[in-house]
Amino acid sequence: MFNNRGVWPAWLWMFVLALLLGWIPFIGPAIAGFVGGLQAGDTRSALIAAVIPSAIVVALVFVLGTVIGLPIVAVIAGAGLFVILLVGALPLLAGAFLGGMVSERRVG
Repeated sequence: MFNNRGVWPAWLWMFVLALLLGWIPFIGPAIAGFVGGLQAGDTRSALIAAVIPSAIVVALVFVLGTVIGLPIVAVIAGAGLFVILLVGALPLLAGAFLGGMVSERRVG
């Protein structure tokens, strides 16, 4: 009935584990990415799932900025936050890549 592999469960695992393990520099997000990559089932899905939490945070900053009435500031803050999240998400992406690779080898 429910598929436990794919982008949806993978990004949810990554998001929750990144929040819980975020206090451990580099290793925490890498573990979250690896577990999410295993859950994704393949490398492509794992990498997509690793980008989704960052995109959601950026979208929320943009929406909140435009609702408050500062669209220019929201665009600049959203773009800056996206770059910061992207650089901070490198361990998450690396872990997702490795987890997706391991998951592909286990299945195939």
